[in-house]
Amino acid sequence: MQQIQQKLNYKFDHVGSYLRPERLKRAREQWDKSKISREALLKIQREEISEVVSQQVKDGLKAVTDGEFNRSWWHLDFLWGLNGFEAFEQQDSYKFHGEKTRTTNVRIVDKISANPNHPFYEDFKYLKSIIPDDVEAKVTIPSPSLIINRDHRSDNALKYYDSWQAFLDALAQTYHDTLQHFYDLGARYIQLDDTTWGYLIAKFNETADDVQAQAKYRQLALDDVYVINKILVGLPDDLKVSTHICRGNFKSTYLFSGGYDTVAPYLGQLNYDAFFLEYDNERSGGFEPLSEIWHNRHQVEIVLGLVTSKSADLESVDDIVARIDEASQFVPKSNLALSTQCGFSSTEEGNILTIPDQWQKLALIKRIADQYLNENTAN
Repeated sequence: MQQIQQKLNYKFDHVGSYLRPERLKRAREQWDKSKISREALLKIQREEISEVVSQQVKDGLKAVTDGEFNRSWWHLDFLWGLNGFEAFEQQDSYKFHGEKTRTTNVRIVDKISANPNHPFYEDFKYLKSIIPDDVEAKVTIPSPSLIINRDHRSDNALKYYDSWQAFLDALAQTYHDTLQHFYDLGARYIQLDDTTWGYLIAKFNETADDVQAQAKYRQLALDDVYVINKILVGLPDDLKVSTHICRGNFKSTYLFSGGYDTVAPYLGQLNYDAFFLEYDNERSGGFEPLSEIWHNRHQVEIVLGLVTSKSADLESVDDIVARIDEASQFVPKSNLALSTQCGFSSTEEGNILTIPDQWQKLALIKRIADQYLNENTAN
């Protein structure tokens, strides 16, 4: 098979979120209590975004984010901004190991569509306005799979659609139009963050002997593949779209465990340009499923999340290099890159480490990528 040019080939990359500075945390708290105006919050937010962008550029990242400083949650703030959704408070918090989240959620309240006035567009325009010419502005938003039969978010779908298929098509169109709008504003790199595959890994393992449950989760996986691939059809050729497969990230805790074996056949069908995959500890399983995820799709990049964002402990360079060597038995090294396993602050609370700690983590990744991946692969 003739090798296709990779759209993504950074080698040193990052999932997206960064720890919120105390100044920004205080400003958001004051705004929540109506003690400062939206304009005052935005001013502080943008000043802090400028700082985090400058640090990313200084550290050598070629694709930078706004740190997700414009939001409280990695996913909900974006979903609330789409037409046909609203925020609500559910009875229970999300069941992380050892920690409780806030109870905020999102649900369907009408037919859904892209919102041409979504606040994330203005945030992107600001990000793009402050980056150097040789750096890309990376967009990070939740995958549509977070809506499909997850946490009651699609419970009302059939109140507004004649069939489940019609709802899936509407969700795909909503996201397609959203990604196209980002592109029209100048975005060339968009990442869809996704905890559904971690959820499915856990459910497939928990219900291994339950035929009916297995069929239910297989259908959810197929629905996710259908919607995601439908979103990507017809988008511009020079738009790079990646995904981050996450097992949960809140105050350094997690939601799900298990290797990629059960979901690899579905991930291998997804037409993404890159997969950010968590591999920072034994909860992620072995590298064998990589061959099925990658599976002769030479343009696809596998970004190995071998460095944890959940603690300040710095990994051994030798250990990381050894694990890259192990992964390269299943995916050519030319298609491998390196990142943290997740962001540092998927919610505004953040993981249990300091801001200097997060930059040390990125410096470690860059050193390994420069010395090992770039040096031994063709760019």
